[in-house]
Amino acid sequence: MQLRIAGTVGDSIVDGPGFRFSVFTQGCPHGCPGCHNPQTHDFSGGKVVSTDEILEKVFSDPLLDGVTFSGGEPFCQAKALAEMGRAVREKGLNVIVYTGYLWEYLLEHSDENNGYRELIDVADFIVDGRFEQDKKSLALHFRGSSNQRVIDVKESLKQDRVVIAEW
Repeated sequence: MQLRIAGTVGDSIVDGPGFRFSVFTQGCPHGCPGCHNPQTHDFSGGKVVSTDEILEKVFSDPLLDGVTFSGGEPFCQAKALAEMGRAVREKGLNVIVYTGYLWEYLLEHSDENNGYRELIDVADFIVDGRFEQDKKSLALHFRGSSNQRVIDVKESLKQDRVVIAEW
């Protein structure tokens, strides 16, 4: 599959716990004031790469703990990222997804065409919510503003409610 990305970082320690490979998707509908990655907003920017090309880089690094999908807005390319996420999980790595959408929105608007549920199902953790500049704090771990939640996906699906992860 093809994926439009702004770029990747092969050795991130700021996009979730552990040593991570981060994929920054290109294209975001949210336009949050003060966004950390405004260059990722344009849906025609970045470059198109194959998911296999990215996975090859991921699997060549035996030190990785997991892969992070950030953006841009990963759920705008949910099907391609879900495919990558399944491959990553098969190799024993974890998956974190950052999204400006709320968990509840993603579940409510999930359908067979957009792939939201497919991406949710391969994620271990989702950091949800738009960045809000007035709630920005450098003291937060792996999120930009205090309204954003770090969601334990498996527990949330099992309990049918949002379960906040303890990182």
